[in-house]
Amino acid sequence: MIEVDDAGPIWIITLNRPSKANALTAQMLSDLADVAERAASARAVILTGVGKVFSAGADLDAAKAGLATSPDWERLSGAIAALPGLTVAALNGTLAGGATGMALACDIRIAVPRASFFYPVMKLGYLPQPSDPLRMAALIGPARTKMVFAAGQKLGAQTALAYGLIDEIVEDEDVMVRALALCADVAAADPVHAQKIKAMCANVQ
Repeated sequence: MIEVDDAGPIWIITLNRPSKANALTAQMLSDLADVAERAASARAVILTGVGKVFSAGADLDAAKAGLATSPDWERLSGAIAALPGLTVAALNGTLAGGATGMALACDIRIAVPRASFFYPVMKLGYLPQPSDPLRMAALIGPARTKMVFAAGQKLGAQTALAYGLIDEIVEDEDVMVRALALCADVAAADPVHAQKIKAMCANVQ
């Protein structure tokens, strides 16, 4: 249910469980973390999904069985954040719950117009993954982060764009075209040069 195209300089990682809104099982989460950890050789990595939802977060049955507190969530987002290549979340639809962490860890986030964003940990009685509120606050500020995590606010794509949670809104049929275009220069450049430029951007205060 996790598909990986790693044949070229741009790796494409696809969530493919559309009948369950790409909700993650323990095995899917572990597989994602494994792929992210071995993607250091990629010039760029694109995360996307099949269907109308990027991911509904943890599969509810799996969450009740312990997935909600799995260390693999942090392993996944940490591995993505540490990648030397450019990382793009090409969000084909709604992003919810623990799956938010992998998108927050990416360098760039683009989304289709119908996408919405929410993280219902207050209502469900779970704590968010530790790095998720920190990364979100770095993008949209602490007060708006509290609106999402504490007040349970759902953000539409236009609001998410205005806040800075996503960087572009792209029509459905163009989201992967745009993601690949964003990675084109990095894929063609000397990898050391590309990695130095990414590192310089990350170090801006």
